[in-house]
Amino acid sequence: MEQGERTPSLFCMSEEYWEERYQSKDMPWEKGAPSPGLVDFLADHAELPRGTVCVPGCGTGHDALAWAGSGFRAYGYDLAPSAIRLSTERAAAQPSARFRLADFLHDRPPFAFDWMFEHTLFCAIQPSERDDYVRAVLRWLKPDGQYLAVNYLIPDEDGPPFGTTRDELWRRFSPHFELLKEWVPRSYPNRTGLELMLWWRRKPGIPAKA
Repeated sequence: MEQGERTPSLFCMSEEYWEERYQSKDMPWEKGAPSPGLVDFLADHAELPRGTVCVPGCGTGHDALAWAGSGFRAYGYDLAPSAIRLSTERAAAQPSARFRLADFLHDRPPFAFDWMFEHTLFCAIQPSERDDYVRAVLRWLKPDGQYLAVNYLIPDEDGPPFGTTRDELWRRFSPHFELLKEWVPRSYPNRTGLELMLWWRRKPGIPAKA
């Protein structure tokens, strides 16, 4: 999502809020392509064992389709019915990508995933929900699962998008995950230098959070 777009609802993780954004075509986060950082990651790591990938807040499906195109079984989840409809239409020729309506923060997963990919969900939810987000990642990911995130490092506090910092991400995730690598990725032109990719592996013995 882009800066300066609309005054957010106090309940901006609600299905109604996001569905209205899709219905009105107020989707500044829609770039028509997957995250450039993800595209480069998949190209640079062709040796990764293929498995299942969860893409929460999948939007219109570009990132999940990139995973599927690289041989993973990708599952995209979103609150907005229109997002799932658009994703499913886009995936007609890619059977290894599936899209489902779900509340990632609060629903039980259908199964535990090998990978989770974060692109624009962490910055879209209210900052007060970020503890719920971490608990959801642990709930949806396998005990040895990996979490790859494109984080949006902006100062905005009146989003969405809501900004974050590397320090906050470390504080929230390092108790549960080992950081394998971090780097500044190739980005969309208006996000150059504002994104940070973090590649985490879940620490042994860290339980799922209810």
